[in-house]
Formats: sequence, structure tokens, C-alpha cells
Amino acid sequence: MSESHPHDATTHFGYREVRIAEKQKLVGEVFSSVAGKYDVMNDLMSFGVHRLWKRHFVATSGIRRGDRVLDLAGGTGDIAALLLPRVGDKGEIVVADINAEMLRVGRDRLLDRGLLQGLRWAQVNAEALPFPDASFDAVTIAFGLRNVTDKDKALHEMQRVLKPGGRALILEFSRVNQDWLKPLYDFHSFQVLPRIGKLVAHDEGSYRYLAESIRKHPDQQTLKAMMEVAGFRNVQVRNLSAGIVAIHRGYKIQ
Repeated sequence: MSESHPHDATTHFGYREVRIAEKQKLVGEVFSSVAGKYDVMNDLMSFGVHRLWKRHFVATSGIRRGDRVLDLAGGTGDIAALLLPRVGDKGEIVVADINAEMLRVGRDRLLDRGLLQGLRWAQVNAEALPFPDASFDAVTIAFGLRNVTDKDKALHEMQRVLKPGGRALILEFSRVNQDWLKPLYDFHSFQVLPRIGKLVAHDEGSYRYLAESIRKHPDQQTLKAMMEVAGFRNVQVRNLSAGIVAIHRGYKIQ
């Protein structure tokens, strides 16, 4: 487990250096600001492709009927809605997010769709999960790990709450592996996205942070190594869309 940090230790918030104690508050402000427009903005940012990434993530998850799943950073409810038919009436999904506003928006959306049975909602910090050891068959986190201050702590916690044989599944923006695509991707991230954020969500700064946070997130091999240090075995990486996003999968052996 990671050691506690000195009071004046710093970390990155996008391209800014901030005190570790301050980052959680700043990230919270970002997601409280964008919660209401989050899905619309995801469609505009990814041209709707985020929906295909999420469907593929769930379709290849190996999650089965009767499984108990913890969906971290799941406030939008997107992953939970896709997982529900897989776990069936014997399974359960705990949708967890650190941000109360994101949870409220996601819960209301799924209630509007009549999705209630088999779902629990919990406001939690991924770095200190309030669940017993070995209590889930799978842990999923989609587009959330890069916003966690201490990713090593979160990975250790994910491993701790998994049952032996359980799996952690991480869908996250990663490192583009095609040289021709990099300048186009950078232009879209740093010139187009903040302008869309300003027009649609009236929040240019939050979307600039989100673009920066992707660049600061560990690349495919670095995250794979971090998962192995946290105790995961048979860690596999699958790139989607030329590495714009990647799926990391790791297992708890014992």
C-alpha cells in the first residue's frame, strides 16, 4: 500500500501542480460542474464512439449471471445499465462514485428508464473502499482512474475487495500509438474540446483539464506494471481506436 504523503506534497491537476490534499476537491468541482451535460459532451467529444467503447468493454468483460460487481466512478450509470442484463436477477451492481452530483444524475437517469432492481448506489472514495475483503466478483472502472489522486492506492483497494478468481477491468484513455493520428488528436483535445465545453456546458476550464488529465495518465505499459505491483496477475492490455483508449484486465489469483 502507498505510504501517506507529507502535507506539502504535490501532484498534478492537469498540467498544474497542486497539493495532494487539494486535488480531490478540484476534481470534485470539475465533475459537479459538468454532471448535467456529461453525456452530451461525451458524445460531442468522441463523436459518439464512447458508447461503442463502453459496449465493447462490457461485452468482453466475462461478467456472468449472478455476479456481484463494483462499478467505480460509475456515476453516469452507463456501465451499470449495460451490465444489468449480464448479471441478471441473481446478481448485483454497486454503482460507486466520489461525486454526489454525478451519482444523482446517473441514478435519476436509470430510474427514468425503469432500472432499479439489482442496483445499489454509494458515494465512496476509490482510495479507501468501505467494503469487506473478497466481496465482489468483478470491479469495473470506466474513464475514472485518471482522476484518482493516488492510483496505486485505488488499485490495491480494487484488488483487496475482489474475491479470489475475480477480475478488475479498467477502460481509460491511454497513449495513441499511430504517429499520423497524434497531431489530429492533440488539436481536437486542446483546441476543439475546450471550445465545445464553453459553448455547450459553459465551462471551458473543466474540459481543458479533462484533456490535460489524459496526457498525464500512465500509458498502457506503465498502468499494466502498476496493476502487477498491486497484486493482479495475468494482466492483459487491449488497445481500442489506435490506443486512444485501452482496456486493462487483471485477476486476483488468491
